[in-house]
Amino acid sequence: MSNTSKESIIDVLRQKVILKQQVYEKTKNVFNSLRGLLSQLSSELALKVKDFSGEMVIAYKDNGEFETEFIIGDETLLFVIHSNIFTFDSTHSVWKSSYVQEDKDRAYCGKIFIYNFLSDSFKYNRINDLGYLIGRIFVNKDNHFFVEGMKQIGNLYNDFSTLEVTDKALYEIIEAAVLYSMEFDPFTPPFEQQGEIRVGEVIDASLQSRITTGKRLGFKFKTEGNIT
Repeated sequence: MSNTSKESIIDVLRQKVILKQQVYEKTKNVFNSLRGLLSQLSSELALKVKDFSGEMVIAYKDNGEFETEFIIGDETLLFVIHSNIFTFDSTHSVWKSSYVQEDKDRAYCGKIFIYNFLSDSFKYNRINDLGYLIGRIFVNKDNHFFVEGMKQIGNLYNDFSTLEVTDKALYEIIEAAVLYSMEFDPFTPPFEQQGEIRVGEVIDASLQSRITTGKRLGFKFKTEGNIT
């Protein structure tokens, strides 16, 4: 390999490494802001629900560097930051924006996922239970962002070219995710799908922990927003 080729490789590596570090730092800052807002919301709601329910659990918990948990009654929301940086396939609408066309590096984004689980899935260690992706937050090097998600989550922030991350925007995303999760009720699965059980499953572990549960178990879960 010639020195010129090596230098070209080094130049590309340098550019990509610096860009991805920059994007990840912005995304990490957004994730940390989400953590602070979730902790604050947890404290505020816990005080208010005491007026009508002393038993309802409202809690916030960090699960390490990449994951934070928000529990509100029957619902648990997990906010997860991905350690990698991504761009988009050629058919994605992000490429149609003049903002991205002017600087293709703007299409490199960090991702924060929002998942919804039933709180009892964790409480009773039901390891076969299902959770659902209800939203994704994309953040780029300019601290611009957009959201893909279910219903009201996906309708909040779509203009990647003008939107910069603020605490107000993050709070509205959290609020929409919580409300969606609370309105997203579990359906009982079709009878025939729960008709068999092995003797060993009863002997080896409690039956409660072996029963698979999910809000749409046995039904096709159709995205109601524009998650891709």
